[in-house]
Amino acid sequence: MKKTNIIYWIFTALFSFVMVGSAIPDVVSAKVEVEGFGQIGMPAYLLPFLGVAKILGVIAILVPGNPRLKEWAYAGLVFDLLGATWSIAAAGQPVPNWAFMALPLLLAAGSYIFYTRKTKYRLPAANDNFGSTINKSIATA
Repeated sequence: MKKTNIIYWIFTALFSFVMVGSAIPDVVSAKVEVEGFGQIGMPAYLLPFLGVAKILGVIAILVPGNPRLKEWAYAGLVFDLLGATWSIAAAGQPVPNWAFMALPLLLAAGSYIFYTRKTKYRLPAANDNFGSTINKSIATA
């Protein structure tokens, strides 16, 4: 368990560092970010929104508790990374411009995998307690 916890925090710290490092220039709409967004045909007004969303996602991953929120945060950050990768590739940028995105995606995968191992967390199935409670209340109505 201790080894799993250490590996989880290594992946999570690195992933968080990368995501916050990419969020800060977005929030302040740094010139290089605005130019990069323009090269892939995206409007610059999305940058601050994406930056704040990344920071909130990292906070959700780092703060203990609320496993459902962590699931959403991991999903949102991975969608951000996949969307960025797709947008850069679809804009005709050379492979080195988007291939590096494999690193944060691998860090996200490592963090998530070891999070689930560390906490033994599994999302409940749709028909668990919540679904059976609804079905019982409908049947008695």
